[in-house]
Amino acid sequence: LSMCSKLCYAIGGAPNQVAGSAASFFLQIYLLDIAHITPFHASLVLFIGKASGAFTDPVAGFFISKSRWTKIGRLMPWVLACTPFTIVSYFFMWYLPPFVSGRVAWYLTFYSLFQALTTLFQVPYSALTMFLSPDQKDRDSATAYRMTMEVLGTLIGATLQGQIVASAHGSHHCTGNPPVNTTESWHDTPSIPDPSDPLSHQVIYMIAAGVIAGVYLLGIVVLFLGVKERDDPYALNSDRAIPFCKGLALTMKHGPYVKLTASFLLISTAVQLEQSNFVLFCTHAAGLRNHFQYLVATILVSAVLSVPFWQKFLQRFGKKCAACGISWMIPFAVMLVTIPNLILAYFVAFISGLSIAASLLLPWSMLPDVVDNFRLQNPHGKGHETIFYSSYVFFTKMSAGIGLGISAAGLEFTGYKPGICRQSDDVILTLKLLIGAVPAILILVGLFILLFYPITEASRKETKLALEELR
Repeated sequence: LSMCSKLCYAIGGAPNQVAGSAASFFLQIYLLDIAHITPFHASLVLFIGKASGAFTDPVAGFFISKSRWTKIGRLMPWVLACTPFTIVSYFFMWYLPPFVSGRVAWYLTFYSLFQALTTLFQVPYSALTMFLSPDQKDRDSATAYRMTMEVLGTLIGATLQGQIVASAHGSHHCTGNPPVNTTESWHDTPSIPDPSDPLSHQVIYMIAAGVIAGVYLLGIVVLFLGVKERDDPYALNSDRAIPFCKGLALTMKHGPYVKLTASFLLISTAVQLEQSNFVLFCTHAAGLRNHFQYLVATILVSAVLSVPFWQKFLQRFGKKCAACGISWMIPFAVMLVTIPNLILAYFVAFISGLSIAASLLLPWSMLPDVVDNFRLQNPHGKGHETIFYSSYVFFTKMSAGIGLGISAAGLEFTGYKPGICRQSDDVILTLKLLIGAVPAILILVGLFILLFYPITEASRKETKLALEELR
């Protein structure tokens, strides 16, 4: 597999991460402080949106598994067809409608539509890894290229959005010390302009959405022109596609897949909680409202630079051993929560980037090994790849949606008030728990489950030899 093909494949996945990153880091604070939606309604938008994307996964897997081979492949037509609709839904997701009473329905509709459409892109795109090359090293290398570009896309999305919207979340009203004997007025001082002003924030959010829409078009063109999808290299002409329901039942009984999915759905939920609450934590709990965009950029630059390191590490020491890097963020995040300090915050951001890179690279690098293992046990069936990928994305999205919904509901329960400079002590405590304790517990439990993952480097080599014999 040529470097050009791997690079074009990687670039094709970057736009989804650019848009997803902007939404992960900034949608919650946008809904709360710009659209002035209550935390409860924001939790509904985030949870139902993630759930709609999650439930689209098995549906997408079902229809994709039924697709016939075309001149451009079986998966590529799905990637191309959903892109224009994804761009439109993303654009309107950041639009501030002139009416107030129907804003919850507006954001719920377009966020759910965006999540569903990104799923229709993500399932065939990620499953395409299995049809680039039959060689394990080629697929691992293509996955490393893809993760590097996706983390770079995450960096571009978060940095672009952060630099543009920083002025909307860091007002001069909230700098300095509160006046003497006027605590109540400090609490009630709005930190943002009135969102009813159509020019206050709508223009800058529309500019950012338009730029990201252009990135989508560029990425999909590069993917289409630079990647050639291959048919299943192991299937005989007489082999029939595994029925979706039967294939789903078989995957749910496949031990390596169950352990891998259970582990990383907890870990990915922890990362999602960190992403969605980090800006809120910096703004309201750590006194870093003027630095959050730079801290987010530090996290993602660290993640981009460390993906090649983790790729070399897992090649030398094994994929299970590389999972230890995910736990690095735990002690530093706890330190930031207990001792909020600017220098410490940047150090925590750097270490978090290393851990996030490992958490992104490992599951997508390990999933092809699980598919190969399943292929060896079921040699006369085909079409199971999309079932594995769609159900994996379903579980991780569903768990992340539940986590985000609970975190936003927790802010509602503790009395989060949009647009004020200083939140109550209960809200600050909740943000500290969402950044420190909760992700730490989820990561530790996920890594404990991963200890029982049975595929080792030795068994990978045995599977590779057996599949070569099968070919």
